[in-house]
Amino acid sequence: MNTADIMAKMIERADGNHHDINHFMKVYTFAKTIGEMEGLSAAEQQTLELAAIVHDIACPLCRIKYGNAGGKHQEAEGPALVREFFAGTGFSQEMVERIAYLVGHHHTITDVDGMDYQILLEADYLVNADEMEHTKENIQHTMEILFRTDTGIRLLKAIYKVE
Repeated sequence: MNTADIMAKMIERADGNHHDINHFMKVYTFAKTIGEMEGLSAAEQQTLELAAIVHDIACPLCRIKYGNAGGKHQEAEGPALVREFFAGTGFSQEMVERIAYLVGHHHTITDVDGMDYQILLEADYLVNADEMEHTKENIQHTMEILFRTDTGIRLLKAIYKVE
């Protein structure tokens, strides 16, 4: 399987939930853009892109199990779902474990241990700031405490007009 196959598989899994599909498609696009512009290696880029596609894989389960898709619930439930989702796809166990780790931490902004992790956080925030209608003050503050890549900062400033 390749990235496009995983995208199609995730769209099917979303079972017609337009919000979920649109969300991960936007996060994927930002992650791909930032990763390419920041010069990730081919392996890091592929891991990042796959993680961006499946980063919210636990949302449907969390809505049923907990009544909401809060970040900590997603982080708790996501890794096992990632491993199941990627079973038989041909991706290496090492890559699947890294994707599971990223999904299990994509709402945790401390102890970021790689560019793939950093970029996933930034890409998800770029989308969430719009979807959740964050204030300009929240966006400015998040830029200062979370964003580290030149590309992520450039995109955040261009989209939300912060300095």
